[in-house]
Amino acid sequence: MGFVIDTCIWVDVERGKISPMDVEVFTGQDPVFITPATIAELTVGMEMSKDETIRRKRQAALNRLKKKPMLIIDEITGDIFGRIAHGLLISSKSHKHRINDIWIASLTIQHDFKLLSRNVRDFSDIEGLQLVEFKTF
Repeated sequence: MGFVIDTCIWVDVERGKISPMDVEVFTGQDPVFITPATIAELTVGMEMSKDETIRRKRQAALNRLKKKPMLIIDEITGDIFGRIAHGLLISSKSHKHRINDIWIASLTIQHDFKLLSRNVRDFSDIEGLQLVEFKTF
């Protein structure tokens, strides 16, 4: 078993709100993976920073994350993504602003991993996703 960690948790680690040990409480000894969508979201955050010190800090955090095992989007991921997006469309739940979340969920489902997130509302309507809510104690 493995874990995909949602972008919001990586942001909290980078900002010092939580520690890697806090994440390990949930993941234990299971391997942790990162997705291209997470890299994209974090890159946007870095690029948006007008403060050069914060920008460099975010770049350093991003470089550290890029050392983690990366899940690759392939045709199977695309099939899963299409099925999730279709399911959200027919259930009248918007998917338009959730594209990166759907990619993250698709990769997690494809590899039969668990997704650790603080924002469970973003993922709770995705069928087949093993979602673990990150809560501080």
